[in-house]
Amino acid sequence: MTFHSEESGFCVLRVKVQGRRDFATVVGTAPAVTPGEYVECEGSWVTDRTHGLQFKARQLSIVPPITLEGIEKYLGSGMVRGIGPHFARKLVSAFGEQVFEIIEQQPAKLEELPGIGPKRMQRVVAAWREQKVVRQIMVFLRSHGVGTARAVRIYKTYGANAIERVRENPYRLALDIQGMGFLTADTLAQRLGIRKDSLMRAQAGIRHMLQEFAAEGHCTATRGRVLETAAQMLAIPTPILEQGIHEELAAGNLIAETIEGEACLFLRSLHHAEVGVGQHLLRLLPGAPPWGTVDPEKAIAWVEKTTGLTLSSSQRHGVASAINGKLTVITGGPGVGKTTVVNSILQIVRAKGAQVVLCAPTGRAAKRLSESTGLEAKTIHRLLEFDPHRRGFSRGRENPLDANFVVMDELSMVDVSLMNQLLRAVPDAAALLMVGDVDQLPSVGPGAVLSDIIESGRIATVRLTEIFRQAADSRIIANAHRINRGQMPERPSDPRDPSDFYFIATDTPEAIHDRLLDLVTERIPSRFGLHPIRDVQVMCPMNRGLLGTRSLNAELQRRLNAHAQPSVTRYGWTFAPGDKVVQTVNNYQKEVFNGDIGCITRIDLEEGLIFVDVDGREISYELAELDEIALAYAITVHKSQGSEYPAVVIPLATQHYTLLERNLLYTGVTRGKRLVVIVGQPKALSLAVRHARSKRRLTHLAARIKELPASQGEAYL
Repeated sequence: MTFHSEESGFCVLRVKVQGRRDFATVVGTAPAVTPGEYVECEGSWVTDRTHGLQFKARQLSIVPPITLEGIEKYLGSGMVRGIGPHFARKLVSAFGEQVFEIIEQQPAKLEELPGIGPKRMQRVVAAWREQKVVRQIMVFLRSHGVGTARAVRIYKTYGANAIERVRENPYRLALDIQGMGFLTADTLAQRLGIRKDSLMRAQAGIRHMLQEFAAEGHCTATRGRVLETAAQMLAIPTPILEQGIHEELAAGNLIAETIEGEACLFLRSLHHAEVGVGQHLLRLLPGAPPWGTVDPEKAIAWVEKTTGLTLSSSQRHGVASAINGKLTVITGGPGVGKTTVVNSILQIVRAKGAQVVLCAPTGRAAKRLSESTGLEAKTIHRLLEFDPHRRGFSRGRENPLDANFVVMDELSMVDVSLMNQLLRAVPDAAALLMVGDVDQLPSVGPGAVLSDIIESGRIATVRLTEIFRQAADSRIIANAHRINRGQMPERPSDPRDPSDFYFIATDTPEAIHDRLLDLVTERIPSRFGLHPIRDVQVMCPMNRGLLGTRSLNAELQRRLNAHAQPSVTRYGWTFAPGDKVVQTVNNYQKEVFNGDIGCITRIDLEEGLIFVDVDGREISYELAELDEIALAYAITVHKSQGSEYPAVVIPLATQHYTLLERNLLYTGVTRGKRLVVIVGQPKALSLAVRHARSKRRLTHLAARIKELPASQGEAYL
């Protein structure tokens, strides 16, 4: 199998042809194809200018293998989890051409083979049944012009009745199957005969538009904008779209609200989360902290004497606010002493007997919080104890956290849904300290929680601004603050001078590309002694294009890890041991989340598993789950939030115009600990520094916090 696209079905196959001594190249389309299978092709021989003689198949049908060699290749290809090349050889040696019949009808015979116990036998039989249904789903999808890459996910979501369920309502794929968007579901719906102006399509399209706005970070959208964009995309008359909105509101899938005189629509889950965040903050606000009133002057004098540090006036204000309040926000950029304030607060409240828990949105952020405080810190998801059986968190209103002081770091990264889940679990009497940098990029998920809380004016907020002398000596920190003020970063007059921040001016995207690759693979490792994979992180404004993550990942993998084996290709990526990878979606069962970065440690072809080390934990992925990860030699700045890297390299070109914004550049620069290198066009850097955040997210949280009464008598979400 030279090539096979799971999206289009296009394949290039090398086949043995009866009566020919050499291999033949066959080009055609097939839903799924596995080495060892037979193919029956109808078409014609053509001579390709580049590739020579090929058989171009108009029709290509797959036939199960019948020779022992074919059966062994077929079983050992990784298509059935638990049967790799070694076990396939054993099966064929023991059962010959009857092996398929044995697996299906007499599976107990498998236990006669050495090393095969009841558990493995059951696993192989289950995997065999699964792949048969998955293949049927693939054929169904392909026959209706839809890619087959998500067939396994469809099976795992809907089970053996998957095809019937999809026929009933193909639009459910866009809601239920990660990676299958509305356009794919719509293509299938058209092929299944669903009319373009049907109410079913209108309802699905309306939900899709709101999901698209949520993907851009908005919690809601105006009714007019939803109708306008839906009409453009779907070409459905406005009255039918209006009826679709009416039906979705009646079903409770959408919630309508008026915001600043405009009719707006929310997805139910986001409305629930936003209302919940507002209510829970105001539930926690009243009263004194659980350790009682503290004299701030005495407490601060004690902590300064204990730690040997002298706090600035803004730091003292932050400490005083947190030790005598229920809810406090501490915000500020790098080098302004947020960690010192948090540690001072923790010293005081622990001396008063407070029961403390610390959390952050990502594993790396939690690890940094733990290192800076000397106390255990968990990810928010781990703190809330996800229960895979209930598909929800164990901690909540009925089972709150065992704590009366909760510290949450990196709040700028937390979206509205996760914030609601955390606040639900904070006991009524507990105090909450929220820490983050409001000038960084907002969360990847919808909402602008930190900025909305500050904007509401209801929650005590302390902004730290003084850069401490030791931090000011770092050009990274000094330039991060310059960028945040709209000033161009300073750089050494001579590039040979020692510094932790460099801007390398380059004229064209092609020159940026070549210079960046040279920096990552050669110059930074040799000059600074940093490992090119482990220590150097490329961060791009976007995914596509010559300077996007996809192109740079392919090239960096080729230069840094080309010969690692064994390798596996799935979903457009090739993975091998040693590759750096990033999790692209939240997976609660594995406890890995969007943006977590790890390294592939090994690949087990026999079991069909890839193992990834993520912050010291080894996570296993089945081959069908590899759409959850991507190469991470280069990642977007959004994916870098909450992480720090020894060295950061950022390409900037004017072709990224729409993404050249101050908070994006500021966030990227603040990810570097020892070295930041920006490679790009001077005009692109100037644009990024000048453009302040222009796209405000549409949320209603700040107003909810302002308007809701601080009462503990409400029924909280």
